[in-house]
Amino acid sequence: MSDYSKYFLMKAEDVPAYVCTKLPDFFADDAVLTSEEIGDGNLNYVFRVRDAKSGKTIIVKQAGVELRISKDMHLSTDRGRIEAKILSIQGKLAPGLVPHVYLYDGTMCAITMEDMVGHTMMRTGLLEHHIYPHFAEDISTFMARTLLLSTDIVMDHQEKKELVKSFINPDLCDLTENLVYTEPYNDCAKRNHVFPPNADFVQKEIYGDKALHLEAAKLKFEFMNNAQSLIHGDLHTGSIFINDTHTFVFDPEFAFYGPMGYDIGNILANMFFAWCNGDATIADAAERQRFCGWVLQTIEEILDKFIAKFWALYQERVTDEMAKTEGFLDYYLGTVLADTAGVMGIEMIRRTVGIANVKDITSIEDPVKRARAERIILTLAKTCIMKRSGFRCGRDYRRAIEQAIARFPRQGTEQRAS
Repeated sequence: MSDYSKYFLMKAEDVPAYVCTKLPDFFADDAVLTSEEIGDGNLNYVFRVRDAKSGKTIIVKQAGVELRISKDMHLSTDRGRIEAKILSIQGKLAPGLVPHVYLYDGTMCAITMEDMVGHTMMRTGLLEHHIYPHFAEDISTFMARTLLLSTDIVMDHQEKKELVKSFINPDLCDLTENLVYTEPYNDCAKRNHVFPPNADFVQKEIYGDKALHLEAAKLKFEFMNNAQSLIHGDLHTGSIFINDTHTFVFDPEFAFYGPMGYDIGNILANMFFAWCNGDATIADAAERQRFCGWVLQTIEEILDKFIAKFWALYQERVTDEMAKTEGFLDYYLGTVLADTAGVMGIEMIRRTVGIANVKDITSIEDPVKRARAERIILTLAKTCIMKRSGFRCGRDYRRAIEQAIARFPRQGTEQRAS
């Protein structure tokens, strides 16, 4: 049996002994433990350990040195430390909305944390077209509190600068800078995944649009240089566990001090992917309207609830004297909202033509319907990027979505996608 004094990548059968060594009081002495690997992400290995007698469970998440999507891409395992630390901070800023961390093991680069029992990964639930009525309320609370309360608006400036140093995350930021902000526009590393029926469309609308490239470049350097807020850095529906009444946000290993619009735009984009899947795969018109209508309403509500909570929290918690200047709150929030729209577009493009496509779209089996969904996504994405300063409330997103959908009506889709 290992004493865990030297790093190795664990397999499922290794994990029960690891938990018993590191947390000897968590399970009963007579526990009958089993373990399974449940992770479906690109970077890490996630194990659930269960006691067959009591049903009690715990999660162990270990950072590997290679990306699961590419053995040629290596990352620092320090991301596990960052994730454990930010979960602790977020747990204080947004109580009840992140899982509890029991232990971080710097040698094994492993986090042992609360199992989010009774919750489902949100992307999985959305692919089953499940509606989550409390999501907009929960995620807007999480974002308003974790983002605003970690800024210079509220924090002591020196304390904030110390956190900026602590959360420098060069490997994962480099991954984002390349895979999100660069390669989707030019395929410079020849790693993009483009759906063949849309190859010409992508060539014209994405690779060939130099005005789009300019705006994407501006957004890239905003991401790289604006140490505004302690952001999650990868906030999508695969980073959320949820049920009908409660939401958990997890998996913040991409966290660093960056522009808060990056988190907000990511969640909005991934909600729209759910709309595209429902629109393409739900056969019954009434059921399709029920689910897709809820998604669009939720996109609106996330933005509007975030704005309202941000505004109130700012006025309640602002400490910087100059940030109290009349008109500054409106200016500051305006920059956040513009960046949010731009990032929504950036995320939609990279998940459609980049290396890491999203299951909501790739699981659409009908090639004509998938081609239409992707064209709607890319059209909306360009509007979000090119006209981002005009997105000031939830209704602005609804209007842009409806306009993108109208460009690709159901009738005649087959001819255009061929």
